[in-house]
Amino acid sequence: MSNETHPSLARRRALRAMCACTSAAAAAPWLGSAAVRGAAVGALGASGLALSSQAHAARAAGASPSLTPQQALAKLVEGNDLFLADKLPPLPRNRKRRLEIAKTQTPFAVLVSCSDSRVPPEALFGQGLGDLFIVRVAGNTVSQEGLGSIEYAIAELGVPLVVVMGHERCGAVAAAVSVVKDGTGFPGAIGNMVQPILPAAISARSDKGDWLDNAVRRNVVNVVEKLKISGKLIEDPIAAGKLMIVGARYDLDDGKVDFFHR
Repeated sequence: MSNETHPSLARRRALRAMCACTSAAAAAPWLGSAAVRGAAVGALGASGLALSSQAHAARAAGASPSLTPQQALAKLVEGNDLFLADKLPPLPRNRKRRLEIAKTQTPFAVLVSCSDSRVPPEALFGQGLGDLFIVRVAGNTVSQEGLGSIEYAIAELGVPLVVVMGHERCGAVAAAVSVVKDGTGFPGAIGNMVQPILPAAISARSDKGDWLDNAVRRNVVNVVEKLKISGKLIEDPIAAGKLMIVGARYDLDDGKVDFFHR
């Protein structure tokens, strides 16, 4: 038996190391400490996790065309236009498509969105199985675990686009506004969920227009800008022109996604 470490085993070891680093940072802000994040990046780099051979082979074989960040964004814009016009073509969600993506995945975008049941990303952008890598939580904020998920999609799957999408009349953002406005308290873990949104609610207080909607937009911008400086796994592909992170707002009434922060 060869002494060379099998790639999948090396990857599993690196992922375990990354999980341990992430756990150590769980009590810290979502960007984590430099030391902890550095250890996580080192674990990934040592294993060659930057791009798995499986994902690379799938793209090379034409399983999913390699898109630039601009092309990926244009694809989402086109999908939302078709959604608005009620002209979405039949999407490949059948057995054939399920089997095509069973062994590997090649999504072309990461969607960081709210868990609100009225905001299903695949439907809003006319995408099918395996097209989008989705990170959803109320208020579309990014925890340490969410950041790790995004970094995985970028480093391991080669995704060229990250979209942070808020939406009209977001309940989580409304809760943050009520904390700032009325000193409202929330039971259980809801207060912790609202906490990362408070800076946006505070900043939006002095903006002209609707406080809630301004806070929705500010929250999106805050998340986008934090992601852009969150570490080498994201910063390096941005600098190389291989990754773009944009902010968007979905209108519940008219169905339009406004990519307002690029």
